[in-house]
Amino acid sequence: MIETILATAAAIFSIVNPLGAIPLYLSLTEGYDDQHRNQSALHVSIYTVGILITFFWLGIYLLGFFGIEVHALRIAGGLILLNSGFQLMAGKMEGNRAISKSVKEEAEAKDDISFTPMAMPMLAGPGSISYLITEYTENNSTQNRVAITLSVLLIGLIIYIILKYSSMFYRILGKAGLKALSRIMGFLVMAIGMQYIITGVVLLVEMILGNLN
Repeated sequence: MIETILATAAAIFSIVNPLGAIPLYLSLTEGYDDQHRNQSALHVSIYTVGILITFFWLGIYLLGFFGIEVHALRIAGGLILLNSGFQLMAGKMEGNRAISKSVKEEAEAKDDISFTPMAMPMLAGPGSISYLITEYTENNSTQNRVAITLSVLLIGLIIYIILKYSSMFYRILGKAGLKALSRIMGFLVMAIGMQYIITGVVLLVEMILGNLN
């Protein structure tokens, strides 16, 4: 169970990439005092965990409602992850999460940036959501699903720590260091995306061949 928690947490961390969210978070909380910024970091982590766990447990029913096959989700999710990974490797940490200039300006005018744009779409985006829904379908045992839920909670704790000490991380790593780490994360995300596409295509072909026979 511990192996499942750590392996899933590592994959989610690569996709969510909270280190890449530091520049945006510091920009949006520039006028905050320490107490306000810490409170915002806590809210971001709670919202992110809530969004991810909700889609993990209920996402499969959403697919069923729209009549979407899991194989299609794997391929679509893989394409999203592939694009996100490419954007990260290109150093576009905000652009790959639909954080445009207008969205950023709107967020700067808000009193609370915890839910949008920080929790969604910056951290809990389509890539992490599709990953978790697919993991739900591939792990039928309650024990594995509980382990994955615990891994999301672990990621929530990591997000809180990173955002709470975002100023320190930024001073230590700098913009260049954060971009370098994001490029590494991007490579891992691209690998996960390719694996999803390959698995989805193989299973889809097997299903088609099975129906023909």
